[in-house]
Amino acid sequence: MCSDDESGSYCFRCPACERAVAKDASRRIVDLLVSSGVRLQVWRRPLELLEDHDGPTFTPDDLLDFHLLLRGDEWFDQLTAVVQKELPR
Repeated sequence: MCSDDESGSYCFRCPACERAVAKDASRRIVDLLVSSGVRLQVWRRPLELLEDHDGPTFTPDDLLDFHLLLRGDEWFDQLTAVVQKELPR
């Protein structure tokens, strides 16, 4: 259960196929599960979600470019040069 907005979910292993199954759960369902002995795990949203984000949106093309960059041997030097170019002086 998320302590920020009380959204919840539960997961279990299917007895037939043994795959993990996850489902959303209302507060009422979570309370019912906990009352029957299911262990409650409370979490919070990452604080990064509250930060202001400037700059362009990260796109699938950006991800592909980054992936291709990592395939080369000089990726760290290239990445450092890009970051240093963008930093204010």
